[in-house]
Amino acid sequence: MLGKKHFEVKTVNGVLMGNGSISIKGVHLNVHSFFIDGILIDAGARSLEKHFIPFFKELKIDQAILTHYHEDHSGCASFLQKELSIPIYMNNLMIDSCKKKADYPLYRQLFWGKRRPFTAQPITDSFQSSGALWQVINTPGHAADHLAFLNTETGQLFTGDLYCQEKTKVVLREEHVPDIIASLKRVLTYDFEDVFCSHAGYMREGRDALTRKLEYVLNLEGTILKFHEEGKSVEEINHELFPKTYPITRFSRGEWHSIHIVRSVISQNKVAVKS
Repeated sequence: MLGKKHFEVKTVNGVLMGNGSISIKGVHLNVHSFFIDGILIDAGARSLEKHFIPFFKELKIDQAILTHYHEDHSGCASFLQKELSIPIYMNNLMIDSCKKKADYPLYRQLFWGKRRPFTAQPITDSFQSSGALWQVINTPGHAADHLAFLNTETGQLFTGDLYCQEKTKVVLREEHVPDIIASLKRVLTYDFEDVFCSHAGYMREGRDALTRKLEYVLNLEGTILKFHEEGKSVEEINHELFPKTYPITRFSRGEWHSIHIVRSVISQNKVAVKS
């Protein structure tokens, strides 16, 4: 596998964090897997399995739960299931897809490897670990099946890819900004303290960070709709708001692009107007 790889493990407030990263042609990506109270949250990437698997083997995992189906979060799920006999739970929307051979662009396979098929069970609205009740929060936007998990005993919120960074500049083609806005509003109605993001890691002032992210995307949505009402095209709006082209846009041949932010906002507005 190409690229420079790194893996580190640390513990924050009782949560064991395995963080794997890979750099290819100036593009640096990372992903976390979290463990607390017998619960493993996300299964890492297959391209980093030489690091994640020893990490998993040291843990006493009762069950693994996935924030969503993307390959950097589900890449080692097959190993957990077949080699360690650990049950996997996720949103039922993508369970059938994960039973099949992975089908995603080559650049994503270069970064994250090719996920092997696995069979997950549908997660319910809540679940129990040995010492806590967990709330499952529906948070679509980054992916249709995206979930966040709240440990009601500790007040720790695991947000998957809902946050990632405050000022989002590029998104995947499948992402939907209006849904992200609704999901941010939803999680902020819950009582939580620590926030653990699958890419940003531990966020000490997590509620403030999520609030700032919500404010940013709301302002962005408003500006996009204003420009659209003025008659500007999608391309003109994109150039006005996001003049810089990022390496991931070139590397992904446009699957990651700022224009998807603009299109998702405008398309949602058209649906709202028709209804």
